[in-house]
Amino acid sequence: MILSNFNKLNITFCGMMGSGKTIIGSKFAKILNYDFLDTDSLIEKETGKSINQIFNDFGEAYFRDLEEKFISKILFKKNYVIALGGGVMTSLKLRKIIKKNSFNIYLNVDINTLNKRLENSKKRPLIKNANIKIKLKELYIKRENFYKQADLTIKNCESINDTINELKKNFKIYDKKN
Repeated sequence: MILSNFNKLNITFCGMMGSGKTIIGSKFAKILNYDFLDTDSLIEKETGKSINQIFNDFGEAYFRDLEEKFISKILFKKNYVIALGGGVMTSLKLRKIIKKNSFNIYLNVDINTLNKRLENSKKRPLIKNANIKIKLKELYIKRENFYKQADLTIKNCESINDTINELKKNFKIYDKKN
């Protein structure tokens, strides 16, 4: 279907925490009639632990190993829309598989908007007990070049509908008029 034009198996969304990968990805999957998968939810389901518990009990490096283990398998599925965790793109192994098997979309959101979206979040271990804005800037600096290697960059600072409409335009999906 849509991905045959790009010789890809699936669509992935990358970007910072709070960029909207899960909400935009799940809505876009419905439009395409694809299955949707959120990698953080997958890891929680497979381990029986929350992301916070994994970070607290085993640390970030262990979590990144879990990401590689589970995500490297799902990237070979076909006709999926996959919301990647914010740090996935820091893995060279996963970047190579993403590049080969998926059309990767970077949801770009400015730091101030991310800060507002995340200021009351209790589920993000990397910003827990931290100055959120400073931590977001630090993470963005580390990850920016990886995100920018995506096949498509979409701003997601306005409404969900605006972002979905931009995706539809890029994928040449037109609503049928009755």
